[in-house]
Amino acid sequence: MPMALPVSANTLVLASQSPRRRELLNQAGLPFEIHVPQVDETCSLPAKEAVAELSRRKAAACVSGFPGRYILASDTLVCLDGAALGKPHSEEEARGMLQSLSGRTHEVFSGVTVISPDGCVRTDVDGASVSFCPIPSDEIEAYIRSGEPMDKAGAYAIQGRAGLWVTRLEGSVSAVIGLPLSLVRRLLLAADYPLLSAWT
Repeated sequence: MPMALPVSANTLVLASQSPRRRELLNQAGLPFEIHVPQVDETCSLPAKEAVAELSRRKAAACVSGFPGRYILASDTLVCLDGAALGKPHSEEEARGMLQSLSGRTHEVFSGVTVISPDGCVRTDVDGASVSFCPIPSDEIEAYIRSGEPMDKAGAYAIQGRAGLWVTRLEGSVSAVIGLPLSLVRRLLLAADYPLLSAWT
């Protein structure tokens, strides 16, 4: 659950329903409230550009409802051989994604957008390279039965059971989870967000 803090100008508007992003912001000690914008997430751009564009759309959709506030949005995609893997729509699709990632190295990109109270939009992308061991079919089936893959980009959660398959990770772990915290900090500070005041 989001932190039970008073809503103020320092309370971020998190444009996401992702529980992983909520957990990461809580861990970072940043006050926030949640608003889930309704946006068109159709995007034919390459994965790295797509996550930037989609994070901008999500953030922009919150501006009119939260004037004078800091708005934070993010989007994450898994990319294998240049093809983006979003959230699976069925168990069969999840199975196909996991089979394709088995024994392979893939990229994960998370785009972040911060809109400051003056309306300035700042967007950037962070990511990581993730290598999986060969995954036995019975482990894939058990993982699918757990339900964990169904709302995750690439059909896996690195902070969950799928972490057992990771043989190498280069880059931001929090970007793989869905919200690259170092990038969030950089964009917030560039937007003159009072980080130290928010911590107290």
